[in-house]
Amino acid sequence: MWCRRLPRLFVVPHRPTGSTSLPSLPRDRAVPAAAARWHHTAPESLKCAWQLHGDHLELRYANTLMRFDFVWLRDHCRSASCYNAKTNQRSLDTASVDLGIKPKAVRVDETTLFLTWPDGHVTRYGLEWLVKNSYEGQKQQVMHPRILWNAEIYRQAQVPSVDCQSFLETDEGLKEFLQNFLLYGIAFVENVAPTKEDTEILAERISLIRETIYGRMWYFTSDFSRGDTAYTKLALDRHTDTTYFQEPCGIQVFHCLKHEGTGGRTLLVDGFYAAEQVLQQAPDQFELLSKVPLKHEYVENVGDCHNHMIGVGPVLNVYPWNNELYLIRYNNYDRAVINTVPYDVVHRWYAAHRTLTAELRRPENELWVKLKPGKALFIDNWRVLHGREAFTGYRQLCGCYLTRDDVLNTARLLGLQA
Repeated sequence: MWCRRLPRLFVVPHRPTGSTSLPSLPRDRAVPAAAARWHHTAPESLKCAWQLHGDHLELRYANTLMRFDFVWLRDHCRSASCYNAKTNQRSLDTASVDLGIKPKAVRVDETTLFLTWPDGHVTRYGLEWLVKNSYEGQKQQVMHPRILWNAEIYRQAQVPSVDCQSFLETDEGLKEFLQNFLLYGIAFVENVAPTKEDTEILAERISLIRETIYGRMWYFTSDFSRGDTAYTKLALDRHTDTTYFQEPCGIQVFHCLKHEGTGGRTLLVDGFYAAEQVLQQAPDQFELLSKVPLKHEYVENVGDCHNHMIGVGPVLNVYPWNNELYLIRYNNYDRAVINTVPYDVVHRWYAAHRTLTAELRRPENELWVKLKPGKALFIDNWRVLHGREAFTGYRQLCGCYLTRDDVLNTARLLGLQA
């Protein structure tokens, strides 16, 4: 089935109905009536209650109704014999757990769930931990908090650039930069020496540099040295980079080292803001864009550069448990022949693509920035589209791609949610 309505883009709230009725179980797994009843931590307490079923435990706590499969409860045990707290790795062999396992005894106090298994092993779970790590709890959580923006929203936010020295030498400066980047998908560093070497030092402060077919650090001019429109003086429409990689590059760094001429402003558009508008106006089209797989392709035969790259994925990528958008793959230049979509779906896909494109091209969504020597720009290539206006004269940029995992790792080590 190609299309199913999505209620929201980022968070799907889960609210228990208040009813204690449960879905019927197969006859061979039915639980005696005496067992299928709510138990409370205290006779009149409604803070926490639980109910045992044939294959799962139902737990109500912190306004969340949760269901835990018994195998899941055994597999995630954090006891010393099942989990190595020093390495934060599981010691228990999951394949050794009986798929028909059931607890011999269950007890819940005000803070903890206790499970005793048939072999006498005891598992303890903090109730807060269960809320955070249950499926129902995750449906209420956002993996990556963000502020969606159009040009006016971003300007009014007056997001500050971070000074290069503070960025390189202090955790405070680095944290401020990363917080801006995580929230808005773009961030600037000022007072950078206009050289490739200094830009490289800047990039390595937050991540490993991702070496690609374009090299490690690259100079970017209009000499058409690569088989790509970017290596010209022509205008470039909004797009994300490396859509033809199986995993598009996560972060792109731009630093204008020199421009002797006119034009060449950089265009930035929050793809997630545009996608949110599509979701609100045409949720079926949003769903289609998140389900239909497409190919993007890069074929190059220029000088010594010979490449043929193919990446596959939908335009919009969402986490299935909470419908949170995490990646937009949009590049009309590099989209390959559409041969992964049946004829009775392709026309609807074109209509959905047109709706998204119209949002991405709204003038009020366009943030135009003139890059100058000394000001480096970091772009979340999974979220923010970039382009440029045509220019004259000699224009030289340098930059690189960063590994997304390392940037997020740096942010988490500084205490940020990423």
